[in-house]
Amino acid sequence: MALNLIMLGPPGAGKGTQAERFARSRAIPKISTGDMLREAVKAGTEIGLRAKAIMDRGELVGDDVITGIVKERLDQPDARRGFILDGFPRTVAQAMALDTLMNGRDPLIVVDIAVPEAELVRRLSSRRVCRDCGTNADAGATAAAGAGDERCGKCGGRLEQRSDDTEAVVLERLKVYRRDTQPLVDYYRPRPTFRSVNGAQSADGVAADLAAEIEAVSGAGR
Repeated sequence: MALNLIMLGPPGAGKGTQAERFARSRAIPKISTGDMLREAVKAGTEIGLRAKAIMDRGELVGDDVITGIVKERLDQPDARRGFILDGFPRTVAQAMALDTLMNGRDPLIVVDIAVPEAELVRRLSSRRVCRDCGTNADAGATAAAGAGDERCGKCGGRLEQRSDDTEAVVLERLKVYRRDTQPLVDYYRPRPTFRSVNGAQSADGVAADLAAEIEAVSGAGR
């Protein structure tokens, strides 16, 4: 059974980190919307050229183009054993389009990483990223270089707060998430392949729970 996985969760839930970790452990691709767009544009496919023309005009790429790019990516050989989608679907309309793409494939496993809002605000408003390599402080060991001068353990660059990680902006991002993306959780929840994992624990704890839930779902489908 191919592991076809969607990871849901609000900003700050750690889904990107967990998706990367799980994909690496299972040797399946983590496929992000941004990567897919860049690859399609670089490859010069018909739909990639359409996307480039739209982006060059400063417009948002619509659901039809995004869905077409996802289809192209999922048809590539490395996705036959499974994949983890990162950043798609973002809306119920995209989820419905994905269901059509999945006809004839093994079912989607959907995992929601649930974290209380107060914890998300704490995490995001205290998060630091390297201004040189973009690594999160929790993803690369922090090397202290004096009070108020935290350094990235990966490259030694200075750690700074992202402009969109202030508390006011974080609260607005969570509001947008609840409005636009939370309905996805409601869309997938009735499915037997839906699972929710407690994200308010250590990264290792989340990873262990995530692996156990995915194994339970995929094992039942064998």
